[in-house]
Amino acid sequence: MPSAHPKPIAITLGDAAGIGPEIIAKAFRDAPELTQGCFVVGEVSTLRRATQLIQRAGEMALPLVWIERADEALAVPPNCMPVLSMHALATPVPYGHISAQAGELAGRCVVWAAQAALRGEIAALVTAPLHKEALAAAGPPFNAFPGHTELLQALAADHVGQPVAELPVRMMLANDELRTVLVSIHMSLRQAIEAVTFDQVLQTLRITHDALKAVLGRAPRMGVAGLNPHAGEGGLFGREEIDIITPAIEVARQQGMIVSGPWAPDTVFMRARARQGVPGEFDVVVAMYHDQGLIPVKYLGVEKGVNVTLGLPLVRTSPDHGTAFDIAGKGVADAASLIEAIRMARQLSR
Repeated sequence: MPSAHPKPIAITLGDAAGIGPEIIAKAFRDAPELTQGCFVVGEVSTLRRATQLIQRAGEMALPLVWIERADEALAVPPNCMPVLSMHALATPVPYGHISAQAGELAGRCVVWAAQAALRGEIAALVTAPLHKEALAAAGPPFNAFPGHTELLQALAADHVGQPVAELPVRMMLANDELRTVLVSIHMSLRQAIEAVTFDQVLQTLRITHDALKAVLGRAPRMGVAGLNPHAGEGGLFGREEIDIITPAIEVARQQGMIVSGPWAPDTVFMRARARQGVPGEFDVVVAMYHDQGLIPVKYLGVEKGVNVTLGLPLVRTSPDHGTAFDIAGKGVADAASLIEAIRMARQLSR
């Protein structure tokens, strides 16, 4: 594995009070071939607690290996967890509670990994879930960002010396049945509706086209969801489809993209869904706002979903779920989505 991937992959801790450390430990335990050459940007006592939490009767706890540089992870043998420590806690933070300490630790891990990726020291980063309220409670600079996507965008823009507005990014959620990309991400529904502009829709189509063309080796077939019920029904239920979305689609077609719509949002995802190895009508659905696009993907199975940030000068994936404070510390969290995120990070970084 290391020879095929000469640069390691970083996995960030996420919120130490949530399930992130536990699913990271399970991924290293249960998928050693996939995680070989990966390392965790985190905190030692938190990760040790996680390995003890998932320890099976009669088995040794997963060994931790301290590293000081990313490339040292490539020499760590399987069935071990390489850790590059960001901070030392006297005791791990309590499970299931929002804390500024956990938010700051999570933020620091992401910043280190993103900067390492931008410097070319790692092939990709996989981010375990952080808690947005904890990130905000951490104070500056982390409280300026609603989540991973915005923080990574700001770090990338600073690295390339551009204003954030000139480095647009989009969120894609994907599993083996469906991909969806969002025009807007973390904002209120009222703001999300206002964000459906000609420029935003066309920009989303361009970013999606470029990103998936690199993955698929061909131009993706993009289906665009309408904003209103029945895609506006010819203007009866709203004119956004007529005045904004359709003109953006027409320009995208003129630029050589394979795109159609706007389609009724209650059926376009079914048309795009791949079943039993048979591809759907579209390679990806461009959705107008967060929940419109994420509910269909998550309904198909959170354990299969992967979040990918498109438009960044680095590869970033994450599991398709949150911190799950309600089950943190119980040893029952499913690592399947994180494992899929690691798998996709490997694919995208080739």
